[in-house]
Amino acid sequence: MHSARTYANQYRQTSASSAVLDASPHQLVSLMLAGARERVRLAAACIGRGDLARKGKAINEASSIIAGLSGTLDLKAGGDIAAGLQSLYDYFQRKLVEANAGNDAVPLAEIDELLGDIEGAWKAIDPDAPAPAAVTQ
Repeated sequence: MHSARTYANQYRQTSASSAVLDASPHQLVSLMLAGARERVRLAAACIGRGDLARKGKAINEASSIIAGLSGTLDLKAGGDIAAGLQSLYDYFQRKLVEANAGNDAVPLAEIDELLGDIEGAWKAIDPDAPAPAAVTQ
């Protein structure tokens, strides 16, 4: 017999899979940024409640997503911005190791904040976003 939680998890997985299949490249990066932030926050919460096994899994998932983000960078076309992001992603990886080894949520909060800045900037350049209305006086 399946519980309501099982059905909810199946729905969530199906919904996430559909979002990925229907996403533009820009939206995929947005989903990855949001997913990395979600895993980082989950890892911090797990440290707070002493769930070290789940913390390790969340950090591993965040690390995989950040590696994926780094892999999407086009260093030739992206110039200094792509190089800067690559350096940040490398920094995040080091901080994730530090947080995991020391069961320390402080590096996770820093990563979340910086990923939030990147996410906000990424959303601001969304090519599919509606153009702002012209201001008339």
